[in-house]
Amino acid sequence: MNMTAETPVRGTALAGHNRISTQALTSVARAAAGEALGVPAHDVRAEWSDDDGLLALSLVMPVAVPNLTMVLRDPGRIAGFGGSIWDRAVAAKAQILGRVTELTGAQLSRVDIRISGATMRGGGRVR
Repeated sequence: MNMTAETPVRGTALAGHNRISTQALTSVARAAAGEALGVPAHDVRAEWSDDDGLLALSLVMPVAVPNLTMVLRDPGRIAGFGGSIWDRAVAAKAQILGRVTELTGAQLSRVDIRISGATMRGGGRVR
């Protein structure tokens, strides 16, 4: 990804290019996705594609879920994790898009998420 920037330095504009490599964009996207759905970044696969001049991000990842035995005993644990897997994935799209844009300045058109599995997590407070 190339960005042309004129950065003011003590009142003088410097012409040049800033380049953010695909590897750097991918690392940021994986970290943002892992943070959004409660899994380590190394468990997230990220791919980029061109979407009419903007970047489209496709993610494949597991999602953290509460212990199912505990959910049977206390269904409120689902709310403590942020809702159903579907609701969390929908909310994560906007969160990931915003975070990647904030950190990199890249213009994303969309974020697609495919849940590939579930990872048990003990947390999740009852609200």
